[in-house]
Amino acid sequence: MIDLKYSLVIEATEDPTFFGFYSPELEGFTGIGHSIEDCLYKAKWGMEEHLALISEQNLPIPTPNLNPTVIVQNDGTIASAA
Repeated sequence: MIDLKYSLVIEATEDPTFFGFYSPELEGFTGIGHSIEDCLYKAKWGMEEHLALISEQNLPIPTPNLNPTVIVQNDGTIASAA
């Protein structure tokens, strides 16, 4: 079971020890991790902190996704090896 309130995209980088992540449903939410598992952990707690900041600023909080997805893909800026 995915224990996130919003969908998450994790992107592999040229450096195999770093992954970037963001939520397409939660504006301004991004982060980095050292593995896919690290990204999932950081995203779970980071989303909570991000939502708290949004709430403090009296900005609208997006409706949580009842069926969030996690997509793992290559970073769009990585050139193909062809």
